[in-house]
Amino acid sequence: MTKKVYTFKLRDDAKWSNGDPVTAQDYVYSWQRAVDPSTAATYSYLFDGLVLNASEIIKGEKKPSELGIKAVDDNTLEVTLVQPAAYFDSLLAFPTFFPLNQKFVESKGDKYALDSDSILYNGPFKLTDWNGTGKTWAFVPNDKYYDKDKVKLDKINVQVVQDPGTNVNLYNTNKLDKALLSAEYAAQNKNKDDYKVEEESSVFYIKFNQERNGKKTPLANKNIRKALALAVDKQSYVDTVLQNGSIPANGLVPKKFTFDPKDNKDYRDEVGDVGVYNLDEAKKAWTQGLKELGVTSLNLEFTSDDTENAKKSSEFLQNQWEKNLSGLKVSLKNVPFKIRLANDQKQDYDFSLSAWGPDYQDPSTFLNLFRTGNAQNRMSYSNAAYDKIIDQAAGPLAGDTQARWDEMLKAEPILIEEDYAIQPLYQRAKAFLQQPYVKDLQKKCVWSRLYVQNNVY
Repeated sequence: MTKKVYTFKLRDDAKWSNGDPVTAQDYVYSWQRAVDPSTAATYSYLFDGLVLNASEIIKGEKKPSELGIKAVDDNTLEVTLVQPAAYFDSLLAFPTFFPLNQKFVESKGDKYALDSDSILYNGPFKLTDWNGTGKTWAFVPNDKYYDKDKVKLDKINVQVVQDPGTNVNLYNTNKLDKALLSAEYAAQNKNKDDYKVEEESSVFYIKFNQERNGKKTPLANKNIRKALALAVDKQSYVDTVLQNGSIPANGLVPKKFTFDPKDNKDYRDEVGDVGVYNLDEAKKAWTQGLKELGVTSLNLEFTSDDTENAKKSSEFLQNQWEKNLSGLKVSLKNVPFKIRLANDQKQDYDFSLSAWGPDYQDPSTFLNLFRTGNAQNRMSYSNAAYDKIIDQAAGPLAGDTQARWDEMLKAEPILIEEDYAIQPLYQRAKAFLQQPYVKDLQKKCVWSRLYVQNNVY
């Protein structure tokens, strides 16, 4: 059983990079600021229904000071949840739950965190040389860090290189220690000793929008969704378009991400494959869907980002759909990421390529996305049975770790094989070149890579 009240003891030697001590009040201020409606924090929803009174505060019905968090003393923090949450410990590693130095934040006003000089740090490194929009920045050791003697790196330089060929050239001339590879360069370098593949827990999937601009789309028809979902050869996609170690995703929750509390079995293995490529079934569903709509052909618009990889992905998918489903014409709309998100929020699209990376280590970080009314469910999907599973896991079963897990195993088959609301496409990996003198660089399944301060050279 998990619990509702947590007490945390802070290190008494933890300091901010300006020398101020890190205190329990820093957490109180940070969390209250995150749920305050006037802050309009993007991730305030992570507190909603989790920390006591967060929901009411976000709605403006209670004051931020009533949030279920308090500083017992400078080094003791107490948090009260609405109900037990099995993933709470993992969630604390998400940046929105990090502490903030109130004096510093308020001194910066609306300039806070807009560049590296307007941020305060308490970890082993400090961000530097970042102007807020630039393509280069660096990390340098934080001399106020409590364990600074174990920090071996003098500096970590980062630069954004948009051209894949330039990236490889910089690496080959010893100007980069690690270089991300596009599909073309991954294929060229895969047999080299310094070629590496980094598995991730991000899943890319196709969203089928059932209502656009107030009117039902052809994708409101389940057979049309089923046909589009099953007509794409995922293995061919990752082998020919990505070529970077990414794998087909036959499920929304990724592999090697979260495990049964009873026997440590992978969620992916326990649920099994859902949404598997099946061209015969796709064609049958397509024929039936057109019949139900009373048409013999369809024109649909597929939206994705405007990067080279996204364009190649869109072209592959377009070819699969038009080749495999007679009478289908797919027009491509490749737009900048921000525009795609804006169109998604307005539900101004037919179907699109989307993705999600976990906020914390629990199946719910993926499954919650498609509950009725979720901010990410901008496609008019709703299923009462699916919602009940999500609500049971978040409510009555929250304190029973095993029962909650078993309940969440029921969700994907409804979402993906009963309703074909989405179609998982691939679980991302990244291919890169890494100089042999770079060692012990670890990757975590949630969020980004971790530079272990006393093991990276």
